[in-house]
Amino acid sequence: MAAASIALLTASFASACSSDNGGNALDQNLTGRGPITYVEGKDTTETGVVKQLIDRWNAAHPNEQVTFKEQSADANQQHDDLAEHFRAKQDGYDVVALDVPWTAEFAAKGWIQPLKDTFAIDTAPLLAPTVASATYNGTLYAAPRNTNGGLLYYRKDLVPNPPRTWTEMLGQCQIARDNNIGCYAGQLAPYEGLTVNTSEVINAFGGSFVGADGKTPTVNSPESKAGLKVLVDAYKNGDIPKEAITFKEGESASAFESGKLLFLRNWPYLYAQANADTSSVKDKFGVAPLPGNTGIGASTLGGYNAAISAFSKNKATAADFVRYLISEEAQQIIASGALPSVRASLYDDPALIAKMPYLPALKESIASAVPRPVTPFYPAVSKAIQDNAYAALNGTKSVDDAVAGMQKGIETAGS
Repeated sequence: MAAASIALLTASFASACSSDNGGNALDQNLTGRGPITYVEGKDTTETGVVKQLIDRWNAAHPNEQVTFKEQSADANQQHDDLAEHFRAKQDGYDVVALDVPWTAEFAAKGWIQPLKDTFAIDTAPLLAPTVASATYNGTLYAAPRNTNGGLLYYRKDLVPNPPRTWTEMLGQCQIARDNNIGCYAGQLAPYEGLTVNTSEVINAFGGSFVGADGKTPTVNSPESKAGLKVLVDAYKNGDIPKEAITFKEGESASAFESGKLLFLRNWPYLYAQANADTSSVKDKFGVAPLPGNTGIGASTLGGYNAAISAFSKNKATAADFVRYLISEEAQQIIASGALPSVRASLYDDPALIAKMPYLPALKESIASAVPRPVTPFYPAVSKAIQDNAYAALNGTKSVDDAVAGMQKGIETAGS
């Protein structure tokens, strides 16, 4: 990368940080106690997980009650709502749930409180990749609240043992052809799901996207090209069905549930759906960690991180509530609501495994997971990844040109 480009990117980064920075807000109200507001996207769990968490907290803290501000179910609307409040330095949002890729952006802009000194939390019981997703420039800025990882769904009636590598999986595509079904699909439409699927295969082959500073592009490498090539070649030769570049989560799930796929990459939510009486593959499928290059692959993490607003008036209470969210009691509630816990011990809980048989596979998946690119310019970085990956899949760019396009897009993401 040219020196001039580095200088431009550095200047842009500094401008992005300083324009919205909370200034001395990070040093204020550190001991404040009293009522707080917790902000999160729409609680879609059947058991009302967020309400349960807040009811438990409020019963034990009559003078430090928590009010739940429920946002919409749309992630973009959630992000914009938070950004609007923080740019205005409003104190109405005390603890906020951040989709994991937003943590670096909000930290860089001075909108959320570093979890150090009196705000430090105990991360020892937590899954290491979830802690990494809440860390920016070596500092923890949020507490992982719940996580998520990709799983490989496979037809156990046709493939008794799940594949561990891409080579092994694609080598079984003849079974799909013999049964007149598609072999493999994920979420390959041009949206965030394609960023996730592309990141997983590139990470699995040893590639990466940005350096530890969250700015320097690292994607233009032989490893990244090798990973993307596997995906592109599988699409070109038909191992990935042609319609799969239109698939988001719902379309890919429908294809698997209707018996049209041998293998599918999707999230844990699909397990119960695919086992419903209306599913053509009920009792015919299994789950495993995603395949990699030489062994288990590198799932992309999903989930929420809970952060303290730099503009909160009651940061001491907010810090205690954040610690509560990662406690064993709270994480049991979260796990029982079918949201993957951030505490490693719960993945070995027999009662939870009986309810959610995919937990052992998910534990393996998350243990080898990689956060999405940790950068304050995530939306632009994600767009560079998905646009170029889609061009490689549909044949308008070579793999080499697509990876070079990702590199250039990441270079200019902060400008």
